[in-house]
Amino acid sequence: MTSRTCPCGLPGTYDACCARFHRGSAGAPTAEALMRSRYSAFVKGDAAYLLRTWHPRTRPERLELDPRMRWTGLEIVDSTDGSAFHATGTVTFRASYRGGALHERSRFERVDGAWVYVDGEFLD
Repeated sequence: MTSRTCPCGLPGTYDACCARFHRGSAGAPTAEALMRSRYSAFVKGDAAYLLRTWHPRTRPERLELDPRMRWTGLEIVDSTDGSAFHATGTVTFRASYRGGALHERSRFERVDGAWVYVDGEFLD
């Protein structure tokens, strides 16, 4: 993966993909797009975006990311609902990092028209 390739795993550059969500010039249109953009934010160390896209009901006061963490890939395993026609959705994914992987089913809701992360259940 080159530095120009988006970390979320979709083809294209970071600028053409998740960067627009991180900058706030666009909102993620689906729960899966939000999940991918949040993964990219973890890769980029963008805690502000992660907090901004976290449901107000479950959002922590602050988020400290480990600068030594090296995320290496994202695999979407399954998703349910989460389109423009839904109020909720789930995305099951496996996020790999140097030394292991995180397998989670994340729940998302729309708040004032925008997708936000609610919480997740670790799998495996």
